[in-house]
Parts: sequence; structure tokens; C-alpha cells
Amino acid sequence: MSQTTYRLIFLALGLGLIVVIVGAVLLAPSGEPTELPDAVEHFTPADGATVLEQTSVVLDLAPGYAATLTIDGLVIPAEEVIFTDVTGRHEFIPGPGKTIERWATGFHVVEARWDRISDLPDPGSVTWSFRVS
Repeated sequence: MSQTTYRLIFLALGLGLIVVIVGAVLLAPSGEPTELPDAVEHFTPADGATVLEQTSVVLDLAPGYAATLTIDGLVIPAEEVIFTDVTGRHEFIPGPGKTIERWATGFHVVEARWDRISDLPDPGSVTWSFRVS
């Protein structure tokens, strides 16, 4: 091959690399954390995360709050949620005889609604989704 052919190949490869880098910079997530309501300390799986089917849904609220969880439109009964009053932790683990026995492959949407247990009401909600692979 001639030098011109090599130059054209290297030019095309260089332009392709530039396109990939620019695309990654423009399309990558911003990395800015999601703004959570004051009552919410943390939840898992993270919004948009891909997880294994052994995962549990955890919502950590500030102490003094209690929540109800709705997953894929199904209200999870309080007796199926492990609730630790002192820390405000709510955890749902799918299992036999529960509203959700196992995670189906695909996307799942969690909606948590909470209110203060005592004192003045302070209701709120947060919704997030995750994917089970």
C-alpha cells in the first residue's frame, strides 16, 4: 500500500477516536448526586442500578419516620417489611409467601411514602427504579 493509503487509514482511525471521546463526554452521566428529600438518608438499589436477583430493597429514613413501600404497583404489607424504628431502616426481601416471591428479570419501580410517627405530620415520597439482570 502507498503512504497515502496509510495516512487515510490513520486519519479515519483518529477521527473515529475523537468521535468516541466526544460522545462519551456528552452522553456520560453528570455524576451529580440525586437530591433526596430531607427525611431520606439513603436507599438501595440505587436509582437506575443493575442488580442481581438476590437483592433487597432498603430505605433509610431519619429516625421518627415510617414508610410504606409500593413495588411495581404492589403495596408491600407492613409485616413483610423489616422495620427498625431506632434507625428508620425499612427493608424488603422477596421470598416464598410474600407479595413478591422473587425478582423478575427487567425493570422494577419502587415508590416509598412516609410520614412522621409522632409530632407534626411531615409526609413525603420518593420513587426510583432498578433493573434485575
